[in-house]
Amino acid sequence: MNRLLLYLAILIIGAFFGSKGLTKEKVLSKLELFQNICLLFLLFIMGIRIGIDKNVLGSFFKLGYQAVVLSAFSILFSVLAVKSVKKFIEKDPKHEGTNMKRGA
Repeated sequence: MNRLLLYLAILIIGAFFGSKGLTKEKVLSKLELFQNICLLFLLFIMGIRIGIDKNVLGSFFKLGYQAVVLSAFSILFSVLAVKSVKKFIEKDPKHEGTNMKRGA
């Protein structure tokens, strides 16, 4: 439970920094690379954990195509959901500040 609260607190702090523009452009330009490195590291660690557990390896082919199909559709629909929600969340820089008074 404590870890979950820690993860949630870190997420909220990151969202606060991002929404207030408190991050420098230099950091933002490196963010995608950092995220990709962390994701690849996480996948590597997951592979190690799967490789260590002999029960998982032994039953891997017994799980059948259902597990593969379920995983593929989960990934596909997660990506589609993120892309559709992203359109509503991102700000359009062309329209930003158009409601402000000119010359003020």
